[in-house]
Amino acid sequence: MKRGGNAPCVLNAANEVAVDLFLQDRISFLGMSDLIAHCLAKSTFVPHPTLEDLMASDTETRRLAHERAPVWNS
Repeated sequence: MKRGGNAPCVLNAANEVAVDLFLQDRISFLGMSDLIAHCLAKSTFVPHPTLEDLMASDTETRRLAHERAPVWNS
């Protein structure tokens, strides 16, 4: 994560949602990386985040991921 800032937090939150959706058979294996990339591109970047910034990034990313997630099999 060369970008730094809150990007690792965004990556982690998006990954957790993607894996959960995959385990629910709501997203394909390859779709996980697309979802994560979407979240990294759309999330607000904070170069020097505080704890509050990281908590907000986590919440925002999980919301973005769920909004973007396909609704297959649900």
